[in-house]
Amino acid sequence: MAKARTGTRPSMADVGRLANVSTQTVSRYFTGVGYVRAETRERIAAAIEELGYVPNQSARALRTSKTNSVGVLTMGAFNYGSSSVLTGLGFAAREANVTLTIAALNLDFEAKNWEAEARRALAHFKSIQVDGVVVSTPLPGVEKLLAHWDQATPLITVSELPSSDEGSAGTHSHAAGWQATRHLIELGHRDILHVAGPSTRNEAHERARGYRDAMESAGLSPQVLNVAKDWSSVAGYRAGESADPRTFTAAFAANDELALGFMSAMEKRGLRAPRDFSIVGVDDMPAAAYFSPPLTTMRLDFQALGIATFKMLHHQIATGEAAEHYTVEPELVIRESTSRQTRP
Repeated sequence: MAKARTGTRPSMADVGRLANVSTQTVSRYFTGVGYVRAETRERIAAAIEELGYVPNQSARALRTSKTNSVGVLTMGAFNYGSSSVLTGLGFAAREANVTLTIAALNLDFEAKNWEAEARRALAHFKSIQVDGVVVSTPLPGVEKLLAHWDQATPLITVSELPSSDEGSAGTHSHAAGWQATRHLIELGHRDILHVAGPSTRNEAHERARGYRDAMESAGLSPQVLNVAKDWSSVAGYRAGESADPRTFTAAFAANDELALGFMSAMEKRGLRAPRDFSIVGVDDMPAAAYFSPPLTTMRLDFQALGIATFKMLHHQIATGEAAEHYTVEPELVIRESTSRQTRP
């Protein structure tokens, strides 16, 4: 069994490791705030006795009072997905009578030197003693940011590539890329272009990976147009300007905005979906049904992701029990932008 290092005073984290529970559960055991199952209490008590742990009374006093507030650190430019996650968080927080304190880091494509600013935001949340924290990030490296996080304050990570399968949530972008590409393959397309999202973002990486896996599993050669520096329709338009229409009969765009810009550029060049090519996006943003033509897309319920994330955090605050990873699965929404391949 895990024990405290020789010569050091055992910590609450040591008790948690020995009892196989989170540090927050041990904290709930001492404070009496939140439910701890009888069997769990017995394991904690046995671990305390074995380690000779004595709680820090001053730290205990700080955490017995709840503030009914949650800190939210969101990174990256606002777009349909990130704003919908915040909307879901807001709905669920309001229902629970909890106030959200939001820190937003609007990062460019390069996303350099964000770690220090993110740590300042997290330190601020600590200073105002929020009951819990949500970190929503499209960037790799969240595990380094949270390496020394004090687990006495519950934290949920919203990330496509979380560092842990516990206390995290996200969408399934790999599945979105796979299913979108499979839809085009099943329509008879063999030359399928991927209009990729910004390469510094986890979601773009995973959607491109799903596309490649689907193409290679069908014995087809991937074609990736990797020019986007953001998720905008402007980036999609630029991709459409540079694409060679002779090399593809269908396109999978990494989000709906990119698809919109791409279709616009193609139409300016005299090519229109689905007559000349089919196209699939990702998100199912409300406007997608009113594109010309209406866009086939992979629906991701970001608002549901925000609601589920808050509920996971709220449960952990109340009970000390961290939830398993929550995933929003994609759903194919077929509209008029895709059709069977007819080009020779």
